[in-house]
Amino acid sequence: MPVLVIGATSQIGHFMLPRLVAAGQEVLALSRQAQARRQVAGVRWLQGQLPDAVPGLPPLDAVVSFGPLDGLGQWLSGLQAAPAPRVVATSSMSLASKRDSQVPAERELLARLANGEAGIAAQCQRLGMSWTLLRPSLIYGAGLDQSLTPIARRAARTRLFPLPAGRGLRQPVHADDIAQAVMACLQSDVAVGRTLCMGGGERLPAAEMFARVRDSLPFATVPVHLGRPLMRLVAALLPATRGPVSRLDADLVVDNSEFTEALGITPRPFRVDASMWGLGGEG
Repeated sequence: MPVLVIGATSQIGHFMLPRLVAAGQEVLALSRQAQARRQVAGVRWLQGQLPDAVPGLPPLDAVVSFGPLDGLGQWLSGLQAAPAPRVVATSSMSLASKRDSQVPAERELLARLANGEAGIAAQCQRLGMSWTLLRPSLIYGAGLDQSLTPIARRAARTRLFPLPAGRGLRQPVHADDIAQAVMACLQSDVAVGRTLCMGGGERLPAAEMFARVRDSLPFATVPVHLGRPLMRLVAALLPATRGPVSRLDADLVVDNSEFTEALGITPRPFRVDASMWGLGGEG
């Protein structure tokens, strides 16, 4: 039976599909847009969006979701029978790292995440499905993230690279390590009914993280050092930056011990190159 991958065009899905195919697994990949050009052996694309009904679903071996949790929960709530024996879905470490946020949009996101996690657990219990939730920290690796990749690509256009001052530790996790963790969840029952936090294999100061992204670029850039007074001014002028600026000196890290003990996976350290920002070798 196939595995249904929701959010198949996401950065984790980018690595998940090849892993499933390499394991000999038939894959149904759900996307909001038609993916006729993406012809991958062992992968059949379906066009749709949760919580709407998913077209043409046969009996499934598992459901893997990298999309919004509330959409997955709403879809499950409309079913009278389990579509698969198990669900593995990704949430976010934002539930821990942003819990004290004073930014309304971030508090709204946290509420959605918390309600989404609770909804999936409740619906899986109702349908008799096993479930696992993974909460990764800052994700990178496929050039599809909305945190580090936009900075790198903006530098490609302007040849300027912002380097915010920040003492807080960061623990970026590669999207392929998350895909590997999902595979482990599909192949074992050890993580059933558990929510596992997951960070990368290295903790480093935020300033060092940005510096490594700059060093990975295949072209020279002018460093633009952003001290704390300037960052406070930016936050005052641009409300969307207030949350990230307020956390520059906070440690946003994860204790990987439970995750590693359960799944036997040690995420890689933060070693980056230009391909991880979708830049290739451009100069």
